[in-house]
Amino acid sequence: MIEIDATGKGLLGMPPAVFLRDYWQKQPLLIRNAFPDVVPPIEPEDLAGLACEDGVLARLIEHDKRDDSWRVRHGPFAEDDFPGLPDHDWTLLVQDVDKWDGDVRALLAHFEFLPRWRIDDIMISFAATGGSVGAHVDQYDVFLLQAQGQRHWQIDAGAHPPLACRDDVELKLLRDFTPSHDWVLQPGDMLYLPPGVPHHGVAVDACLTISVGMRAPAAAELLGDYVDTLAADAPDELRYADPDIVLPSDPNEIDAAAIQRVHAALQQLRMDDPDRFGDWFGSFITTYRSAVLPVPADNPPPGDGVALALADGAQLIRHPWSRMAWRQAACASDNTARLYAGGAAYPLPSADARVLAASDTIDAPLHAGLSDAGRAAVIALLGAGHYQLMQEDAP
Repeated sequence: MIEIDATGKGLLGMPPAVFLRDYWQKQPLLIRNAFPDVVPPIEPEDLAGLACEDGVLARLIEHDKRDDSWRVRHGPFAEDDFPGLPDHDWTLLVQDVDKWDGDVRALLAHFEFLPRWRIDDIMISFAATGGSVGAHVDQYDVFLLQAQGQRHWQIDAGAHPPLACRDDVELKLLRDFTPSHDWVLQPGDMLYLPPGVPHHGVAVDACLTISVGMRAPAAAELLGDYVDTLAADAPDELRYADPDIVLPSDPNEIDAAAIQRVHAALQQLRMDDPDRFGDWFGSFITTYRSAVLPVPADNPPPGDGVALALADGAQLIRHPWSRMAWRQAACASDNTARLYAGGAAYPLPSADARVLAASDTIDAPLHAGLSDAGRAAVIALLGAGHYQLMQEDAP
């Protein structure tokens, strides 16, 4: 099945394990009534206001149907940019809305059937009637939730769809697109698309669409960061060497033996230690893709001060830009783990690492349940900006 009704059956219309087995990165799925009685977590006017703020990634895409031309503008926008727009054929897209709005961020709790570190962001688009971003392909999984209005979706679920892009527009739009499925999504409907599925969405009327996108680093991105880490950590004495060199038949030739020595020199940089490799990936995946990091506190309170503040009703709130994950040490016999936050690693007991990675809020009971190492890590995370101390309002 490629279309189901989730009424009374939960978000996915099936047990999450069945969805992961049968659909995840295998085939698209339209889920009718995934979010029954959905209430948009943000209004279009507020989305437009957010697009005017510095540091917000926003685009405005306009389509002229007369000559099939496209115009792309990047934010931040001025408030008077929007009243002058027509009532048709444009789309405003704002990325990372979950980092700026708590109500939007709360939607992530519905996707806990996936590793949290796999989720990249929640992008929200508002489209006027006829608004679209054209037929295209994404190289990551995405859940497209219709929050307001109607959107007409077409997809090509064929085995080998054409993926060549047009060369006359700034956007990566498909040159050829032949849909195999055609739907109109109502509020509360959600479309899941695996990577590589061509799709095209057009607003039937003014509509709001919520896109929950996954982080899927390209192999080249992984390799680049991996090699950079290897090079940065390599001792200077690891070099090309040729103690077995013999008299060359031609001093200008790079012979086969030399190539083998070069290969051997590079092999010295391999991460054979699984914990070292795990530390590299944990640091990589918790670093935000745009290198946005929480701002360290100027004068973080000392450990005793934090404990006292929490006892008085204060809380530590995770910074919305903070990415955390944890990993059990591969070779540990004493239940040691690593907590990764914004590219840094914190050695901790497994229980502490598990709790902190899951905690958007730290209160007095949670803090008291941590080990000494866990409480020390909280102070380090606070100092690095991953948590902010929020005092209880005075009466």
